[in-house]
Amino acid sequence: MDGFFEGNYGVPRIPGFLNLRGYQKQAVANWFAAQGRGTLKMATGSGKTITALALVTELYKRINLQVLLVVCPYRHLVSQWARECEKFNLRPVLAFESVNNWQVELSRQLYSVRTGHQVFLTVITTNATLISESFQSQLRFFPAKSLIVGDEVHNLGSPRLGECLPRNFGLRLGLSATPERYFDEEGTEAVFDYFGQVLAPELTLGDAIGQGALVRYLYYPILVYLTEAETEAYLRLTTKIGWALMDCGEDFADDEVVTSLLMRRSRIIASASNKLNALRKVMVNRLNTTHTLFYCGDGSIEGAISQKSSRQLAAVSRLLGSELGYRVNTYTAMTPLKEREKLRRQFECGELQGLVAIRCLDEGVDIPAIQSAVILASSTNPRQFIQRRGRILRPYPGKVRATLFDMIVKPPDLGRETLDVERNLLRKELKRFLEFADLAENSGQARMVLLELQRQYGLLDI
Repeated sequence: MDGFFEGNYGVPRIPGFLNLRGYQKQAVANWFAAQGRGTLKMATGSGKTITALALVTELYKRINLQVLLVVCPYRHLVSQWARECEKFNLRPVLAFESVNNWQVELSRQLYSVRTGHQVFLTVITTNATLISESFQSQLRFFPAKSLIVGDEVHNLGSPRLGECLPRNFGLRLGLSATPERYFDEEGTEAVFDYFGQVLAPELTLGDAIGQGALVRYLYYPILVYLTEAETEAYLRLTTKIGWALMDCGEDFADDEVVTSLLMRRSRIIASASNKLNALRKVMVNRLNTTHTLFYCGDGSIEGAISQKSSRQLAAVSRLLGSELGYRVNTYTAMTPLKEREKLRRQFECGELQGLVAIRCLDEGVDIPAIQSAVILASSTNPRQFIQRRGRILRPYPGKVRATLFDMIVKPPDLGRETLDVERNLLRKELKRFLEFADLAENSGQARMVLLELQRQYGLLDI
């Protein structure tokens, strides 16, 4: 194996077919101007991975960079990074899952780099493997000319992950469409303290569409009403939320009671039974379409898939497959990697007309063949909101535009004592829907649907 990396094999090199966009070149230049630290805040699908690898190539030219370490939150992102790295002539060690699969190889190649027998080493790992003793014990052997890239970098703001980030790496790059952590100012500060502040240019969804990095889209918000039983449960929780807010004031981010009540109420919204009726109405005229994603909620902000969500996933699959004869399969975090790849290929070629999914749009999953999506779960988390919609807009051969059907549960009419509370909670969420509607090709039509909610809550000013 000695000499395996001699010559240009395994050394970063820009692929011949690649032409960086202007904002990508500017981002690279600004990272160097910031002395090798910084976070790229760029819209989902705008090419953060390509920008990072172009930066690595330039860094190798300038200082003979020796090691690239990429840290990803999930296993499927390791595979996606590996595919992109290979386009840049890199041959990465994939350090995740069983330690027996990677530890000996990583040790060997680190030794080869330090002794000068190997020019460059690429390592891609997961957050879970990063914090393991097996990986932590290797970090001290990485040379000084090493760059760490944090993908979906907001995840690395948690205390447990933050304390495991290598302090001996002076060169650091963070990537995320939404680097700020939801309800966690300390965690957000920790991310920026380690990786560096957000660099210009920040690329919004509108910017990415305007520059052709994402496709244009049609947007159809669909208002869904709660059943009588769901309405009663919603009203009870809203009253309790109002009381709890009076106790803790407006700064409720760290209040466990308020957070728990909001979570319980969000589950009522996520699993609203009338969403199935709305889905039937949408799909009865679309049975000849393909490349459609059906996105169900996971019933939580960051946690595991709930029982209600599993039931919704099964109910949606049953409605589409058994009742309407639409060829679908399910795609979740529990789906093995090999099976995911198989489903992705079947989806791309049209063998499967649709995928019924949970959480696959939140971070990094790359299924650009999606042409239409029905979103049954609207997260209050701004990061998830942006990720889910932006990922549907990725370009793909023959894809002129995307079509999104977005189910929005219309809260029931509330008494005067809870209206102000509800208005304040709804303002930010509705603002995101309106911003997304404004960027759509049918913005006027989409805005008219949302106008009903604005009027109900006196939010015509947004």
